[in-house]
Amino acid sequence: MLAYFSAALTYLGYVDQGRARRHEAESLARQTGHAYTMACALSWAAIGNCVAGLPGETKRLSEEAVALSIEHGFPTWEGVGKILLGWALTELTTAPEGLGVITEGLSIYRGVYNDYMGLWLRLHAEVHARLESPIEALTCLDEAQRIVATTDERRDEAELNRLRGDLLVSAGDKGAAEQCYHQALAIARRQSVKLFELRAATSLARLWRAQGKRTEARDLLAPIYGWFSEGFDTPVLQDAKGLLDQLV
Repeated sequence: MLAYFSAALTYLGYVDQGRARRHEAESLARQTGHAYTMACALSWAAIGNCVAGLPGETKRLSEEAVALSIEHGFPTWEGVGKILLGWALTELTTAPEGLGVITEGLSIYRGVYNDYMGLWLRLHAEVHARLESPIEALTCLDEAQRIVATTDERRDEAELNRLRGDLLVSAGDKGAAEQCYHQALAIARRQSVKLFELRAATSLARLWRAQGKRTEARDLLAPIYGWFSEGFDTPVLQDAKGLLDQLV
């Protein structure tokens, strides 16, 4: 429960509190010495780090979760671990082997479970985008959004729209990208998912800055960034702060 709680806190914008609960969950799981508890807690701690944009910690935790899961035969957590590990490897090195790891993880996971697919496909899309494969990234997002519409599992819906917006900006379709960013903002606000609201606002503010709308960009981003009282060492908040500094 601590591991699940840590992920929820991170989504809601309480990044340092989420990190503290992750450490607590990891420590408690190690004290139990119970392999399944360890695999579950380590995997959820890795998810929290992934959501916070921390690939180093995600890699450490997911590698251990994968090793435990292979040793004891936990295919669900093996799949989750490899999905997260593939994402982390790509974020840390942009090496193509991360794509193979995340693809294998998705294949294993699909064989035993079908929940949380919005998150897994979003990470798969991020890997493709980072490796400059936009068509494959959009294909992952299309599948994820079909699943969202079918299952009503909307936890990562805001990020699906934001990432689509980023891909559309790269393709030169600024108008469609802006629509995606507005949709991501509306979803994040409705869900009170502050971390994703900040990400969407940062993407939209960056687009507006490029269009010469510096005042509008700052007026959008400053109050959302100002809501945060912790997590300032994470890439998400550092990215927003760096953009705000450029908008002064």
